Amino acid sequence: MGVDIRIVPARGKHCRSIARRMRAEDAEECRAMAGLSPLVGLRLSMKRSQAFTGLYDGRPEAMFGTSDLNVLAGIGSVWLLGTDEIARHPRDFLSLCREWRPKLFERYSVLRNVVSESNAASLRWLVWLGAHFYERIEVGGRGFLLFELRK
Repeated sequence: MGVDIRIVPARGKHCRSIARRMRAEDAEECRAMAGLSPLVGLRLSMKRSQAFTGLYDGRPEAMFGTSDLNVLAGIGSVWLLGTDEIARHPRDFLSLCREWRPKLFERYSVLRNVVSESNAASLRWLVWLGAHFYERIEVGGRGFLLFELRK
């Protein structure tokens, strides 16, 4: 049975709800990338981005957004942090991604970021989205892969 997913502007209270139940892999990326707790990672990401929350049957389960890297070149950063609820409803999540992908590119022609090379679920999702992976870098003692999505 499907879940009702609505996308709304991200709010501070969403950060607390998601952070308490964040996927282990996403929480580890927050710690490795900047030494941040899931809550602080979400709050900073939300403040620095045009951020949205995915409400699954009214409960915050994912937060994502884009921010400027190089406005003149049309390059932005993209991110998503969420709970295990995403994996419980993969078809609903992927359908939503298909709908939202063009919206993320309204301001950018290229979106970039890094992903932990051990985050198998995120890597599969990024491949599905059409990401291209580039060099491997070490951050916080962990391997990350630079990726890029194009319009």
